[in-house]
Amino acid sequence: MSETASISSGVASRYATAVFELAKEAKKLPAIESDVTALADALETSSDFANLISSPVYSRSEQGDAVAAIAKALGLNTITAGTLGLMAQNRRLFILPQLIDAVRALIAEEKGEITAEVVSAKKMTKAQEIKLASALKAAVGKTVKINATVDDALIGGLVVKVGSVMIDSSIASKLSNLQNTMKEVG
Repeated sequence: MSETASISSGVASRYATAVFELAKEAKKLPAIESDVTALADALETSSDFANLISSPVYSRSEQGDAVAAIAKALGLNTITAGTLGLMAQNRRLFILPQLIDAVRALIAEEKGEITAEVVSAKKMTKAQEIKLASALKAAVGKTVKINATVDDALIGGLVVKVGSVMIDSSIASKLSNLQNTMKEVG
């Protein structure tokens, strides 16, 4: 990890801890969880919003006014809206994606959940996600939340990462292993 990414991650972690602690104290964790989901969706769907948080062209006041309007439009909790305003004032909006991830991780830990990053060759059905979450829960002993993505280069199968453990049952990986084995033989 580069030094800049490490510093950004540290700053995001401090903001996330503050948001989490304030929300926990005010018994607003479900609202904050909803807020970070809304912000993540907004970042994903709006290139203007993504540009706003990353571009140095906008002044502090322009960013502050914009995030206040976004917070109002999304119906964000006052804790989240205030944090966005403070981040704009301190020129820290660029860490918003890391903040979202850190807040989600803190909330999941509080709820006794763990997130599994699952990459599949095609979109999994809801039933498949539930079955996989159940199997992973039996293996790790915690409630598992699935974060599913699709990568058709896998050809078939799954790549599952839970914490530091990765399970690769993709056809692409099996073909690669077979190719390596055949090179050793010949």
